[in-house]
Amino acid sequence: MTHSDIWRLSATELTALTRTGDLSAEEAVQSTLDRMHQVNPALNAVVEDLSTEALDRARALDASRKNGVPVGPLHGVPVTIKVNVDQKGHATTNGVVALKDAIAPDDAPVVSNLQKAGAIIIGRTNTPEFSFRADTDNPLYGRTHNPWGRHISPGGSSGGAGASVMAGIGALAHGNDIGGSLRFPAAANGAVTVKPGLGRVPAWNPSQRAERGLLAQSMSVQGLITRTAADLHLSMPSLIAADPRDPFHVQMPWRGATSDRPVRVALTKNTFGYDLHPEVEKALETARDALTDAGYLVEEVDPPDVFECGRLGYRALMGEVLTLMQSDIEAAGSQTIRDIFEVYFQEFPPIVGTELIQALAQRSHHAREWSLFMQDYPLVASPFLPQPFFKPDRDTEGAEGVHEVLGCAVYSYAMNFLGLPAASVPARLATLPNGPQPINIQIAAQRWREDMAVDAAAAIEDRVGQMAPILWENMNAQG
Repeated sequence: MTHSDIWRLSATELTALTRTGDLSAEEAVQSTLDRMHQVNPALNAVVEDLSTEALDRARALDASRKNGVPVGPLHGVPVTIKVNVDQKGHATTNGVVALKDAIAPDDAPVVSNLQKAGAIIIGRTNTPEFSFRADTDNPLYGRTHNPWGRHISPGGSSGGAGASVMAGIGALAHGNDIGGSLRFPAAANGAVTVKPGLGRVPAWNPSQRAERGLLAQSMSVQGLITRTAADLHLSMPSLIAADPRDPFHVQMPWRGATSDRPVRVALTKNTFGYDLHPEVEKALETARDALTDAGYLVEEVDPPDVFECGRLGYRALMGEVLTLMQSDIEAAGSQTIRDIFEVYFQEFPPIVGTELIQALAQRSHHAREWSLFMQDYPLVASPFLPQPFFKPDRDTEGAEGVHEVLGCAVYSYAMNFLGLPAASVPARLATLPNGPQPINIQIAAQRWREDMAVDAAAAIEDRVGQMAPILWENMNAQG
């Protein structure tokens, strides 16, 4: 393999070489940096270039390995970190101009866990203001573009993460998800991810001045966006390592118990009155066939009411945002983000006061209904969005735009409210008028069973293939 091709390797392929010394960490990082410098100017996915310190760390890891120091499971793997998470010595901007000099005093747990495993941070990725859009643009860094073409949003809020990893800028991309911020970019870019369940990955920002609201604490999770399902199995065990700074983190192994019986999967096409696009339906049918052939028992059956649950959860979250964040948004946000939040509050009327306490209580009812259902169906395959991914700035186009972007995405934020894991995997490459576009589906899993969701994603990937090689050919054709 030539130097110019190393960046193409998955994390699983890369560590098979770096851990044995057949490939140095420096070579792995340098090839990825070359790729970043080649394609990032047109994408604006990485907004802080950490080339110098990445190469310094790579050389240090190489020296340690030669001196007999045991290597980590992610030895030499280039990764990116989203700018809303603390990395010591770097600004945690959250896409907000007023935070451009908010230097983190220490690493967040996900950053330290990745580095302890041997990963090498090559850059920090873009996010919308306050990390609260399903698209990625802000006045501080500008817009991130989707590598499939500028007619498709890169997703958000981890839009820089999704665009960078699929373009070949690092084998792993850190992101987070309070309502879909790992899964929107995965769906937009044809990547693979799993939104971990509540308590699975330790989280905290040492720079924060106040604790987050209860719903933010219970709905927001840290994770990774990858090009292959196998890379999630490789990397997530490192991400879930314990950190005492998160008092509610649950220490459990990545892999759960296996069953002698075939796993039952509930497949639903219910889109609650929104039109189900034929390409999304074909993606679900491909996923069904792939899972069936892989030995799963797939039945078309609707899970408990995800629409009521999702809408209640997001309205409650908007109530918390209105109470705790609105003053910051008004003081530091652009007119664009202020206008978007005004429409959010129309689409999802905030629940406040006594009703908010009642909504939090009702969360247990919905979680219990899903827990009981998942005794029979440990996995639930569903659309992620009922339509192919939307265009950039669709959420700036008033009520209709926000309705298309977030209103229909109940399968996304319902999982955050329930605290359940949910994977996103491409199940089809659609040919649409503007060009090829990946279509992802969602696979929700029982609590603590992220591994089962990733196994199912791997089975679908085995049938459909990886999107990245097709994307790279497409990018080459575009010049």
